[in-house]
Amino acid sequence: MKKLLACLAVVALSCVSASAEELKSGLAAGEGIGAFQVVKVAGAEGDGLAEKGDQLCYRCKYGPRPQVMVFTRKTDGEVANLTKELNSAVAANSEKKLAVFVNVLNADKGAAEKAAADLAAHADVKNVPVVVPVESENGPANYGLNPDAEVTVIIANKSKVVASMGFAAGKLDTAAVIKQVKSAIE
Repeated sequence: MKKLLACLAVVALSCVSASAEELKSGLAAGEGIGAFQVVKVAGAEGDGLAEKGDQLCYRCKYGPRPQVMVFTRKTDGEVANLTKELNSAVAANSEKKLAVFVNVLNADKGAAEKAAADLAAHADVKNVPVVVPVESENGPANYGLNPDAEVTVIIANKSKVVASMGFAAGKLDTAAVIKQVKSAIE
């Protein structure tokens, strides 16, 4: 009986450990990406789609093009690095019409807008708009963003999700995101 209980304890701990490593957030692969409204704060100046302060649906404007939607609750360090990398990926894949937009989440819209402006300036984004969703606390309700995810990346092509990646605080893996983006547009 003691051996059985010990085995069960080991199994239970390994299940907890495995689920702690994997953070599900965002739509599942194959699901359609829905419309949601954002306010453009900065970045992608002169993109012809929106000016600073405009409310629009970037997901809609981008249509079936390959696109990356980043939803983030922080805007420094690795998030700025990811934004720079995605900005470069858009420039390098203009023939494939890759599109990216970064959504800054926060219950305080003013704080979200300031963080979005700071991120755009720090990352020096020329090709990527940085926006605040109208549903600014946790992003669009129909996107299934996990409130425990510091960063969620949704990659879509032809209006369908190719991949969703959720990252806990301090766990953002820029290399994995860029690899998945390259795979989605090839």
